[in-house]
Amino acid sequence: METRSGDELDAVESRYYVRDNFPLECGKVLAELRIAYETYGTLAADRRNVVLLTHGFTSHHHMAGRYREGSAPPGLEADTTGTWSRLVGPGLAIDTNRWFVVSSNTLGSSWGSTGPRDVDRRTAQRYGPNFPRLTLNDMVHAQRCLLDALGVDHLVAVIGPSYGGYLAFQWAVQYPGSMRGVAPVFSAPRAPDARAATEKLLAELAADPRWNDGWYYEGAGPESTLLAHRTRLLKRYGIDALLTATIPEPAARQVAIEESARRWARVFDANSMVTLRRALEGFDVEPLFHRITAKVFYVLSRTDEVFPPHLAQSVMAKLAESAVDATYFEVDSAAGHLASAHDADRWAPALAKFLGRLDV
Repeated sequence: METRSGDELDAVESRYYVRDNFPLECGKVLAELRIAYETYGTLAADRRNVVLLTHGFTSHHHMAGRYREGSAPPGLEADTTGTWSRLVGPGLAIDTNRWFVVSSNTLGSSWGSTGPRDVDRRTAQRYGPNFPRLTLNDMVHAQRCLLDALGVDHLVAVIGPSYGGYLAFQWAVQYPGSMRGVAPVFSAPRAPDARAATEKLLAELAADPRWNDGWYYEGAGPESTLLAHRTRLLKRYGIDALLTATIPEPAARQVAIEESARRWARVFDANSMVTLRRALEGFDVEPLFHRITAKVFYVLSRTDEVFPPHLAQSVMAKLAESAVDATYFEVDSAAGHLASAHDADRWAPALAKFLGRLDV
């Protein structure tokens, strides 16, 4: 396998799928659904060479290449390198010479898809904290509608890290038979502590005088709380260990981490964090494993504190009980939750091998 960089993809565009009256599982209807997405590679004549990528909790759908001028979504710079640029591209594990890759932003996120800071056409006011409650079912349904609009009814695979891995598992049980494989990366098929995580996040935001019960769009908003939250999250993800080699001095490393967190806190909507957190409450597809017909490639990192490798034993056993064709791979990396991108080379061959099994 060649090891050319996915950065060779140039002139990437963030595009938008839009439809009216999108029904949600909670019983409400979004007057307008908008899903931001990017594509890499060439769609085959039979439209059966498609790989769907889903992204992490507070991340975005820009996973390969660089943007065409003027195409970057709000909050991302035009020269931003895709988060999986060492995995997605010509000759890479997700080979854009072979696969047509659709990278979809998540409904409710802050990177171009419909979310809390958007204006509700029915009221001419921002949704804010009144944004309808979402589920992962809704998010996957929105991605299914996007693919339908592209004329794609069958996928080679759904692949995603972290929150995107939740969505990959959800795809496998919600639309069984619609894909040949799924690859949940540094993730799990259930989120047992999601309600407590939501309550903790809301308590942190409520303590910020700029939170204003979620109605902060005319002011600065709870940026300081987001900064602190993001800094802690990056450290839990393993960024401190990752930066040690290039920034050995702890104080300088802290400055670098906080600057990265500050850039994110300036653009990510706090209400989106709440929306995405709430969507995980009750998420558990393990009882639905019997629905899965796709092959599963389950990937964890040896040093991940968010999804530790001991999860694999139970998940793989339950997949086996349901007669699912599943393979497990553990990335030997010190980069924790960030290893899927930082140490891409350590698991790219296994990913390429998995995709090679999914004949189209």
